Amino acid sequence: MHNQKNLSADCTMIFSRIPTIVKLLFLLLLVLLSLTDSAGAQIIGQAHWDLRSTVELESAYRTAAAKFQKSEVIITPELNVSLPFDIRLRGIGRLRADPFDELDPGQPAQYELAMLNKRTYLGDNTEFELRELFIDLFVGPAFLKVGKQQIVWGKTDGLKLLDVVNPQNFREFVLDDFEDSRIPLWSLMAEIPLGKLTAQVIWIPDRTYHKLPAPGADFRFRVPEFSLNVSDGFATTIQPIERPNDFFGDSDLGLRLSTFWKGWDLTLNYLYHYYDIPVVTRFIETTPTRRIIVDQHYRRSHLTGLTFSNAFGDFTLRGESALSFNRYFRTPDLTDHDGVKRAATLDYALGLDWFGLDDMLVSTQLFQNWILRESVTPLYRERVDTRMSLLIERTFMNERLEVELLMLVGLNETDGFIRPKVVYEWKSNLNIWAGVDGFWGDHKDLIGQFNRQDRVLLGLEIGL
Repeated sequence: MHNQKNLSADCTMIFSRIPTIVKLLFLLLLVLLSLTDSAGAQIIGQAHWDLRSTVELESAYRTAAAKFQKSEVIITPELNVSLPFDIRLRGIGRLRADPFDELDPGQPAQYELAMLNKRTYLGDNTEFELRELFIDLFVGPAFLKVGKQQIVWGKTDGLKLLDVVNPQNFREFVLDDFEDSRIPLWSLMAEIPLGKLTAQVIWIPDRTYHKLPAPGADFRFRVPEFSLNVSDGFATTIQPIERPNDFFGDSDLGLRLSTFWKGWDLTLNYLYHYYDIPVVTRFIETTPTRRIIVDQHYRRSHLTGLTFSNAFGDFTLRGESALSFNRYFRTPDLTDHDGVKRAATLDYALGLDWFGLDDMLVSTQLFQNWILRESVTPLYRERVDTRMSLLIERTFMNERLEVELLMLVGLNETDGFIRPKVVYEWKSNLNIWAGVDGFWGDHKDLIGQFNRQDRVLLGLEIGL
């Protein structure tokens, strides 16, 4: 009897530690399985299972260091289950192995990630993570998706303005595809038709934030805007990062309204969320000793924005804007009481795509970020930051060969990167590619800090 009580107590303790979102997902599964008289047996019997996977191999050789930066193997299994009543279950995993371990060395603490989003390490060189696991279905006219997923907002390439619902993994700065760099979150998303409008409502109790490269990683941020510089002559005490811990009270909420009006695709967006980089405040004590105390907190922000796009012959005009409140910026002013300035910011982007030649795309974008308060100076950055991008894509041989050139340039600091790439479809399930990532700029600039990370890449992907 005593052993049974201990077992019961252990089971209760384990269940209590399971995040509420998992319990809700499990409850939803039970409800779905109870929709038939045979208690789910009919649903399971009629299910259509589709299991596939991809194997990707990519190597990067750093030219300045004359050594390999990575030679990784990525296996991505994907399970899709189609059930009656238009119910679909999807799960995606990712196993990554890299013997060089220069991009995310060792086994980082993963303080930015909620428990269910943490990766499982098999030594220092191999990791596994659950990328997505969700159910989607229709409830009347509404479309519902619940589970670990990506929610995509915005229309820009290269840099993100509104596409901030999911945090980002900066393991390779901004070089990863958006789909790979987003960190999927446990969330609930509903799309509800309202006449000519469609409302998307999202609830995200998952308290996961940007994954920043750890010290020692090749793409670790070193610019003063994002890194902590200790003043000479001061002892420094760095407090642990304080994470939000209220399941409901610290959830993120979002609403997007979309419509099509006279040829224009339009959206209006609102997101109440925690900004995904912690605010670093510092307090200077001069007595009895010279000491700096550093606190780190995640802070709430309100984001409102809109997107638009329309086609005019061979051209497509698109754009988006994002107005963010309660943003914090570090200042080098040692007389400032906590070392940060608070202000609203306005981001906007304008893009123009040209399809004037067969099998070819030329796209250019203008990005600007404005700090909407003149009195915030001095900062580690300028109040107005301007960048431009250029993308050229051309396919040959009935789209079996693709040539791409992407360039992003900062007009304030004259830094940037260029990425030529060639992809060849050898077989229907086998692609091979080669490319170059080249950086330039001063080491104090956002992109220029990686001016010694130039690299040559070779890779292939096999679909199984």
